Amino acid sequence: MGAATSTMAAKFAFFPPNPPTYKMITDEETGKMMISGVPKRDNVDVWRLLTRRGNEIVAMYVRNSTAKLTILYSHGNAADLGQMFNIFTELSLHLGVNLMGYDYSGYGQSSGKPSEQDTYADIEAAYRCLEETYGAKEEDIILYGQSVGSGPALELALHLPQLRAVVLHSAILSGLRVMYSVKKTFSFDIYKNIDKIPLINCPVLIIHGTADEVVDCSHGKQLWELCKEKYEPLWLNGGNHCNLELFPEYLKHLRKFISAVEKLPRPQIDDRRREEQLGHPANAADHRDKSRVSTDSRDKPRPSTGQREKSRHSTDNREKSRASTDRKEKFRRSVDRPSKARNSTDQSERSRNSFDRFGDMVRSVGLCNIDCLKQTASEA
Repeated sequence: MGAATSTMAAKFAFFPPNPPTYKMITDEETGKMMISGVPKRDNVDVWRLLTRRGNEIVAMYVRNSTAKLTILYSHGNAADLGQMFNIFTELSLHLGVNLMGYDYSGYGQSSGKPSEQDTYADIEAAYRCLEETYGAKEEDIILYGQSVGSGPALELALHLPQLRAVVLHSAILSGLRVMYSVKKTFSFDIYKNIDKIPLINCPVLIIHGTADEVVDCSHGKQLWELCKEKYEPLWLNGGNHCNLELFPEYLKHLRKFISAVEKLPRPQIDDRRREEQLGHPANAADHRDKSRVSTDSRDKPRPSTGQREKSRHSTDNREKSRASTDRKEKFRRSVDRPSKARNSTDQSERSRNSFDRFGDMVRSVGLCNIDCLKQTASEA
């Protein structure tokens, strides 16, 4: 079952649009790289980034002049930047954030072929670009993983202890668990999110549709149960794998989440520690694969979680640590309180109009070819 199943899991995970939905062009006036077939925007930069595995990937950065936070977005398996361009620019506008999206190796105009390890190198290259080109700090970044993009997002999150937050949108427990009901983690599985999510120390928002026919909603619910820093999840009644952006609650809940994490204390980390955290991600991943046990066995205790919780609190500057803990406690308590009406009638009307425009744009894109996933899984 091993090698054959691993190949089938990889076959499920990677289904780039063929042909790609865009080409790379150069603006004759500015000399800047652009994506073909999309509106020209002064606040969008397009890059070619070299990964540590030797591939050259395409990335785009959307600048928002009012932003305090930056989202690094890993898209789903049947999309590329040509399809995601308008969604990224609209999300940046509506959420008030900077946003970087990228194509995996073998997607769009990125070179190479897609693989699990290549996606880890891809997101690392995008993160480096945020740090080195735009001066983004780890503590001001939110990692957003959609569907198979939850894999690279959580892998990078393991190496960023001061990360501000994570959003998981229609996320998978692991590659094999999408196709089979397995009760333990196999070494040949891909994107073992089920084993990584308990190690994430920042707030995590889970978004999933209750009618998801590709990745069952149980994936999202189990990931939420395993989170350390739970935020109020968003279960979209009747939502499927590719239409969650069409629900008014989607933008509303994302805004609420971003507003909440903006109010959390800004974590501090010295530059040397940051380099140590990112210096050897591949080796760290190999070590975790050897020592990791499955978290599917829900009745078994996980003593290491408690030990990790103790180690999170610094013994230096205890007054600041206590203040930070108090703020986080308020954040956690807000999950249990019912949502209150926060906007006036006029503000609600403006929000509805704004969402209607966003929804029309999403419908026009026709993002995901769901049938490709179902067909691949059935072939497996």
